[in-house]
Amino acid sequence: MSKKENFLKGFLKENPIFVFLLGMCPALAVTATFETSLGMGLLVVFVLTGSNIVVSLVKGFIPDQVRTPAYIVIIATFVTVVKMLTFAYAIELYDALGVFLPLIVVNCLILGRAEAFASKNNVLDSTIDGIGMGLGFTFALVVIGVFREFLATGGIQWGVYLPFFVDAPIHLFTLDWIINLFTDGFVIADYGLAVFSLPPGAFIALGIILAGFQFKKSRQIKRELEEKKKLIAERKRQALEKKKEKALAAAKLAKAGE
Repeated sequence: MSKKENFLKGFLKENPIFVFLLGMCPALAVTATFETSLGMGLLVVFVLTGSNIVVSLVKGFIPDQVRTPAYIVIIATFVTVVKMLTFAYAIELYDALGVFLPLIVVNCLILGRAEAFASKNNVLDSTIDGIGMGLGFTFALVVIGVFREFLATGGIQWGVYLPFFVDAPIHLFTLDWIINLFTDGFVIADYGLAVFSLPPGAFIALGIILAGFQFKKSRQIKRELEEKKKLIAERKRQALEKKKEKALAAAKLAKAGE
């Protein structure tokens, strides 16, 4: 596997949420908004990359009998760091994530990558794997978060939980901008599907998105099967033509011999 493939595999081909269904607790619990989804994703990127690097460095010194507990201690160290940083610089995000911030320690994705990849590969490949899989996880969370927030409020906000680059919360996008071109006083938030900001909405949103991914995957598999059938048919045709050519050549030789 090339380094590019190692980096990109986590986005679609081996996406932790949409393909392997790992880390489902944060995918359902903290994706009510774009900001909380992005915040959780970036924290996971940091923890996953850092733990992959350390595990790859010390893998030769850890006995097999205590391998998993050692990995958990390494992951917990990085989670403690991000917890303190989040509390110091993004207290709103810290409060919004709640118990799911320390629960990053037992995220199946992070422990799984440490066991399946970082413990068997060099530091560079483990770093690339950590960043790629972490960004793939972030991508999945953001897709769910944008989907839920847009359906619930009709827009996407910034600055509520991640107070960076702005002095006050702003709308990155809202349908009010488009609708108010044709009418005045319309507020899309009054007509939002509030269920998508609640826990049941997380299951509904995830189900819709997973159905879309599975539909795309099934179409791709069907297309690949059709291409294989065409290739097999073409090879059969070529083999048949070769047999005919050999038969004609043999007949000519026999006729010439007479």
